[in-house]
Amino acid sequence: MASQRNLQRFWEWGKKIICVGRNYADHAKELKNPVPTEPVLFLKPPSAYVREGSPVMMPYYCHNLHHEVELGVVIGKGGTAIPQVSAMEHVGGYALCLDMTARDIQDECKKKGLPWTLAKAFNTSCPVSDFVPKEKIVDPQNLRLWLKVNDKLRQEGNTGSMVFSVPYLISYISEIISLEEGDIILTGTPEGVAAVQEYDELHAGLEDIVSMKFKVERQTH
Repeated sequence: MASQRNLQRFWEWGKKIICVGRNYADHAKELKNPVPTEPVLFLKPPSAYVREGSPVMMPYYCHNLHHEVELGVVIGKGGTAIPQVSAMEHVGGYALCLDMTARDIQDECKKKGLPWTLAKAFNTSCPVSDFVPKEKIVDPQNLRLWLKVNDKLRQEGNTGSMVFSVPYLISYISEIISLEEGDIILTGTPEGVAAVQEYDELHAGLEDIVSMKFKVERQTH
């Protein structure tokens, strides 16, 4: 039965933001992490979404907030244990996303063997662009991602450099976590992540298909 929900506004009702860490070898290396042999997964709640026109809020407990530009894969048809060969049938579209990361908190959590929730799941930690229909992207493994801070290019990469492809991720994730319509998978970030400061302007794009701008503000405690 077809859903009555509008996939083009998935951020209003989608239940899950499933993120893939270290999915670009050069990014893993720049943070002195090993290149993974299987996907590294973590979650953000839907309250992490923020749309253009609203600011990215640096958490009051964070002093080293990093940008990570990513291709988001929006699920159009749910499933469990989806085979790789049919994985793309479950894609409804795409979005440009930022995985804003409290890097100082993440480093502390890693040292203590604790989950990354405080570093990754705070409000406004997932800026998201307009929905990109599936038909607009012929090959999700050949897309240029870029991000500028105050008009200076910080990140630039191609999705062809992913360690694990989109179909592989959909299949792998769905064996552990059932995927539902409106969920999004953040597929990892290329190298070049760095800190942002209060009042900085982030400008990110996916080819010339979609772009978005956000200002950084600091949360008061």
